[in-house]
Amino acid sequence: MGANLGDREATLTQAIAELQKHPAIEVLRCSNLYETDPVGYLDQPCFLNMALALKTTLDPEQLLSEMLDIELRLGRERKVRFGPRTVDLDLLWVEGREMNTPLLTLPHPRMMERAFVLIPLADIVPKGESSGLYERMQAALDTIDGKEGVRFWKTYTWHSASALSEN
Repeated sequence: MGANLGDREATLTQAIAELQKHPAIEVLRCSNLYETDPVGYLDQPCFLNMALALKTTLDPEQLLSEMLDIELRLGRERKVRFGPRTVDLDLLWVEGREMNTPLLTLPHPRMMERAFVLIPLADIVPKGESSGLYERMQAALDTIDGKEGVRFWKTYTWHSASALSEN
């Protein structure tokens, strides 16, 4: 997930809440927040990026459709490729699934090339998980360029709607 317009943290939190509200989606884990330099189109503000682990009964294309709907509800406009956005939700990986359709490619074809993806993802992928994703991510992080453009911003703790308020 990423955002670089408006109240970036509030928008990401709202996107997480929208995902959690869906009856077929459960937010399991959230990474820390990282402020990242833009990639591709450089004339824009820095992003806040994070990664989520979800549990869902939706198939990957249904999940992507819900994610795109959430982007629209949160004001996402697609004017410039890789340009500024209120929120960007990407489906990177679904355990045990590979696919290449007009709507979706899994795993995400560029995720192992992007520090702004791998660093937050490393927060939530368990070491030694069965597919070897963790080890592949660590190998990519050892050689990837652009890590200096990803800066820890703050610890993020997700409290589901059913959690008691800390106030």
